[in-house]
Amino acid sequence: MSQFIQLHLLTSYPPSNLNRDDLGRPKTAIMGGANRLRVSSQSLKRAWRTSDIFTDALGDHRGTRTKRLGIKVYEELLGKDAKPKDAGVWAKSIAGVFGKLKTLNKKEEAKLAKNDTSEKEKKALMEKPFEIEQLAHISVEEQESISALINTLSTENREPEKDELVLLRNTNKSVDMALFGRMLASSPLYNVEAAAQVSHAITVHSAKVDEDYFTAVDDLNNHEDDAGAAHIGEAGFSAGVFYAYICINRDLLIENLQGDRELADKTIAALMECAAKVSPTGKQNSFASRAHAVYMLAEKGTQQPRSLSVAFLRPIQGQDQAGDSIKALNTQRDNFNKVYGECADDFRTMNAINGEGSLDELIKFVTE
Repeated sequence: MSQFIQLHLLTSYPPSNLNRDDLGRPKTAIMGGANRLRVSSQSLKRAWRTSDIFTDALGDHRGTRTKRLGIKVYEELLGKDAKPKDAGVWAKSIAGVFGKLKTLNKKEEAKLAKNDTSEKEKKALMEKPFEIEQLAHISVEEQESISALINTLSTENREPEKDELVLLRNTNKSVDMALFGRMLASSPLYNVEAAAQVSHAITVHSAKVDEDYFTAVDDLNNHEDDAGAAHIGEAGFSAGVFYAYICINRDLLIENLQGDRELADKTIAALMECAAKVSPTGKQNSFASRAHAVYMLAEKGTQQPRSLSVAFLRPIQGQDQAGDSIKALNTQRDNFNKVYGECADDFRTMNAINGEGSLDELIKFVTE
């Protein structure tokens, strides 16, 4: 049976706008009949995998997510003195391995033919046919194969052969792909099932989004003619204690990493440190809303995983929201254990409010 590692985190953020909706306001969700702040799983995972912590620990094993592979290959071929026409054909062949390429519509073709565009728009139109329609996650090994093929084509001045375009590989050790998966619509054989599942973080209490009315003053305005602001604007913000849940299938992670248990443990350790320390990047310059988790519960076992979000179905009230949230979380864990039996073989906690436990102890616990 698979071994699961379950992480439950409580993190308190001051006034912030960590993850914006289409109107630029903090994302929200209705839960238990109350409005909650929300940070999407996508936002959390990107913040973690692009962080300095993750890069420093696993930089040599981190893949790349991009639509712009063809553009990069084209530029590299030109840099190796390939003819522009040849470089374009070869780059499209390589990028096409990872997904369907975009095409110009008739209106865009006409614009480009008439040169009826700005330089910026012209560049975008010329690059479009090299772009993949969907983001493709490219492993470290695949990037190395692409670089080797670019060198071969430029040296031998020829187009890639069919067997050389078998660039996708079953064997890879890209930790971000192993954790969060890969979906290639055009090549489902090379999809990777994610070993880690990450919830949307939600506030344990009800929350209201407020508006920050702000002005900017012109430093060179002497106020002789106009004493008003040079700019006026509004920005949404709110604050709260967020609950987040992460479930890691350790056996699947090891499988995704070709049986490398040491790398799997390094990956789990880096993910845990990121989850505890790394904040989403939204509006950080305006709010400096960086925070560390105030509480973390780590569980491991072969039992079927479950979130503890139901602990907050009734919004936490009162002024000690962090303390009350910790109590509610542990009470819900105990109650699940009472009715279902033990939901994990063992657990450890870290409490930054009381100074109990440590992140290092939790990491050692889940990786031993």
